Amino acid sequence: MKNITLSADESLITAARDRARAEHTTLNEQFRRWLADYAQTQQRLRRCDDVMTQLRGHLEVGRRLSRGEMNER
Repeated sequence: MKNITLSADESLITAARDRARAEHTTLNEQFRRWLADYAQTQQRLRRCDDVMTQLRGHLEVGRRLSRGEMNER
């Protein structure tokens, strides 16, 4: 694992460490998670687009959905 040096406001670092401690983790672990997520965003978006392309034309609801139904989660 490679080390890097970052600069940030001391109060932000303190607040981030406090939050990490409250979540039973470390600031380093939270940064590693963020970095992995940040680095893989485009890859995940491409995979999502690929799945949507594959599904296009293969799914059928049987009727036209209302705006409310399309936005339900």
